[in-house]
Amino acid sequence: MLMAPYFLIFTTFTVVPVVMSLLLSFTHYNMLEPPTWAGWSNYIRLLVQDDVFLIAVKNTILFAAITGPISYMACFLFAWLINELPPRLRAFLTLVLYAPSISGNVLLIWQLLFSSDSYGYANSFLMSWGFILEPVQWLQDPRYMLGILIIVQLWLSLGTSFLAFIAGLQNVDRTMYEAGAIDGIRNRWQELWFITLPAMRPQLMFGAVIQISTAFAVAEVSVNLLGFPSVDYAGHTIVTHLMDFGTIRFELGYASSIATVLFSMMLLTNLLTQKLLRKVGE
Repeated sequence: MLMAPYFLIFTTFTVVPVVMSLLLSFTHYNMLEPPTWAGWSNYIRLLVQDDVFLIAVKNTILFAAITGPISYMACFLFAWLINELPPRLRAFLTLVLYAPSISGNVLLIWQLLFSSDSYGYANSFLMSWGFILEPVQWLQDPRYMLGILIIVQLWLSLGTSFLAFIAGLQNVDRTMYEAGAIDGIRNRWQELWFITLPAMRPQLMFGAVIQISTAFAVAEVSVNLLGFPSVDYAGHTIVTHLMDFGTIRFELGYASSIATVLFSMMLLTNLLTQKLLRKVGE
């Protein structure tokens, strides 16, 4: 009974929309007329005819493959190091590292840093030291756009997963380390692999889900930094493609097929991550 309100809200605002999106992905729907059955035509168009979607898939996979694992390991590494500090210093550093992920105007810093004129910090520094002779169009040149997007996302990545790891490290039973020393554990790395990580499996799984979702669902950073759409679609992702068809063109059936493909990619990645995390401590 106590969990019934949560399940009601979860079913209404998560399960039902996901099921409706899956059903709408097989229709033509523009919000003004009733949906009409389209079969597999949306998926055929998506995978065979939509060249921009293929660019978005490539960018998203590359982005997720780099930012996902690196940000996940960085979250745990910083949490592990901070956990060894005195309580007051630990609380201060936790706030400092977590702050960028909740700051509303944080992207303004990166816009100033990579501004395309000579007053941008990156251009000003490189020109003053003679590395370049004229300003670089950092946020308009397709050669640099995805790399900048990855750097910014890594800087923003110390968010919820970082806090979950801090909490998990704080709750590890200290007597387990004493028992481990009796059983033959001799250094900190063995403690980490055989005691700390197995004791933190719930937090590790939660952090993995959050990081995977963040990596695959990147859109806001790309839109605010690189524009919408970005030059030559160099910063285009699956979510920005979904925004294009769902909120601008109002082709909701086609947008639902994009959402379904994205959901499938995230689900498969989560299942693979769960399988890998089960081997921790073996």
